[in-house]
Amino acid sequence: MNNMFPKLLVIGAGALALTGLGIFIGLSMSSHSLDEMAPTSAALSGLGEVLYWYDPMVPQQRFDQPGRSPFMDMELLPRYANGDESATVLSIDPGAVQNLGMRTTPVTRGRLQRNAELSGVLVLNERRRSLVQTRADAFVERVWPLASGDLVQAGAPLVELLVPNWVAAQHELLALKASGQDALAAAARERLLLLGMPAALLQEVERDNAVQNRYIVTAPITGLLQSVDVRPGMTLKAGQTLVILNGLETVWLEVAVPESLADSIRAEDTLVVEFAAFPGRNMQAQVSEVLPTLNTASRTLRARLELDNPDGTLRPGLSARVLLTGQTDEDVLLVPTEAVLHTGRMMLVMVAEDEGRFRPQEVHIGGEDGRQTIIMDGLREGEQVVVSGQFLLDSEAQLQGIPPAAAGGAVAVPASGSTTASTTSPDVVLHEADGRIESIADGQVRLSHGDFPTIPMPGMTMSYTLASEFVIAGLAVGDTVRIALRESENGLVVERLTPLQTDDTPGVTP
Repeated sequence: MNNMFPKLLVIGAGALALTGLGIFIGLSMSSHSLDEMAPTSAALSGLGEVLYWYDPMVPQQRFDQPGRSPFMDMELLPRYANGDESATVLSIDPGAVQNLGMRTTPVTRGRLQRNAELSGVLVLNERRRSLVQTRADAFVERVWPLASGDLVQAGAPLVELLVPNWVAAQHELLALKASGQDALAAAARERLLLLGMPAALLQEVERDNAVQNRYIVTAPITGLLQSVDVRPGMTLKAGQTLVILNGLETVWLEVAVPESLADSIRAEDTLVVEFAAFPGRNMQAQVSEVLPTLNTASRTLRARLELDNPDGTLRPGLSARVLLTGQTDEDVLLVPTEAVLHTGRMMLVMVAEDEGRFRPQEVHIGGEDGRQTIIMDGLREGEQVVVSGQFLLDSEAQLQGIPPAAAGGAVAVPASGSTTASTTSPDVVLHEADGRIESIADGQVRLSHGDFPTIPMPGMTMSYTLASEFVIAGLAVGDTVRIALRESENGLVVERLTPLQTDDTPGVTP
C-alpha cells in the first residue's frame, strides 16, 4: 500500500503535464489558425482608403466611423476605394472573353424592317348595321319564319303590324280630298306622316282611295339577320326595335397588333392577307384605321381593314394571317434585340471597350422587329455591344455594385479554366466557414453555418444570394460545404461553395 501511493502520484503528475502540454498546443494552433484567417493589412493595401463602414446584413445603411452595428451584434465592415478612375467599367482578362463565349457587334444606323406575322378575324362591318323599328303603337299580327343568323334579301317581308291610330286619320284624309278641300287634305296627309305611316303606303291609300289598317314591314337592306325581337300577338310601342340587320357588302378584318409594334402600323398601310379557309389565295388590303384603345388583357391594339365582299365568301368569324412588311421612314440606330437586357427598372446593354473592358449602359429603346431594336438614346453609331454572354457581365456588375453611370470600380473575371466558380478580382476578400445547405430557390441558398472569424459573424441559419448559378452546380440540399462569402452593395453573397468529404461540419448542429 505504501509502494502504491508514490506510483499514483507519479501517474497523476504525468497526466497533468500532458494536459498542460495539450492545452498549450491547442492554444498555439488556435492562435495560428485565426492569424491565418484574419485579413492582413498587406492583403487590404490594394483596396485604397476606406469610403465608409456598413453592416453586411443592412448594406444600404452607411456609417462614417467603425464600431458595432445597431442592427446586428457584429462589427461594421469597411468599404474600400479601389482607386480605379473608371468606376463603371468591368475589366475582363482578354483570354477569358473567348472562353466565356462573348460576341460583340457594332451599333449600326439604318431603317428598321417591319416584318411581322399577325393574326386577324373577320367581323361584321358595324357601319352597315340597320335597326328596323315601329314608328307607331301597334299590334303584331304576323311574323315571318325567321331566326338570327338568316340571310335576308332587301324587300323581304319581316313582320305584319296592325296600327289603329292610322285608321281615323286616313278616313279624314280621304273625306277632305273628296270635298275638294286641298289645304286641309295636305294637313291630314302631314298628320299621317307624323304618326309614322310610310310615304309609300300613304301614296297607296290615296291612289286606291281605301283605308289601310295593316302594314307589312320589309327588310331595308340585304344582310345578316342578327336578332328578331317580336312574336305574334305582341303589343308594341312607338320606337320599339323589331329586327336588326347587318349588311355584308363589306366586312372588317380586325388585326391584333402587339404594343411593341404600335408604331409600325399606320392607316393606309398595305398588308398582305391570307385566309386559312382559302389557302394559296392572298389579297392585299389597306388599313382603314388603328383603334386608339389597347386591350389590357392581351396587350394588343386593333388595326381595322375594310374588305369588299361582293360574293359573300368572306364570312364573319374566319381567321386570317396578316403579313406586316415595310421599314421605318428614316434612319435610326439599331442593335440586335438580344443585346438589350430588361432589368424591370431600365433597359441595359453592355458596351465593349478596348482591352477587355465592358461598360453597362442604360438605353431608351423604340420599336423592334424581333431581330433588331431601335435605340433612341444611350448609344452612338459604331460602338460595340455584347450580344452573347452579357447576362454574366450584368450579374457581375450588380454583384460588384457597378450600376450604369455609378461608382463601383473595375472587376477582373478569371478564365473559365479556373477550378472555382469565383468571378472576383484577387483583391476581393472572401470570408469562409463550414456549413450545410438547407434549401435552394430563386437564386438564393439557405445555409446553416459556423462562425465567420474574418467578419466576424456568429454561427446561424439564414439565406444568402448566389453570385451566379454556377456556384450551386452539382450540389444539393443536405450537402456539407465550405462557404466563401463576398461583400457587395446588396449585402453578403455566396461566391463559392466547395463540397466537403465529411458530414462532420464544424459549428453546425446536424
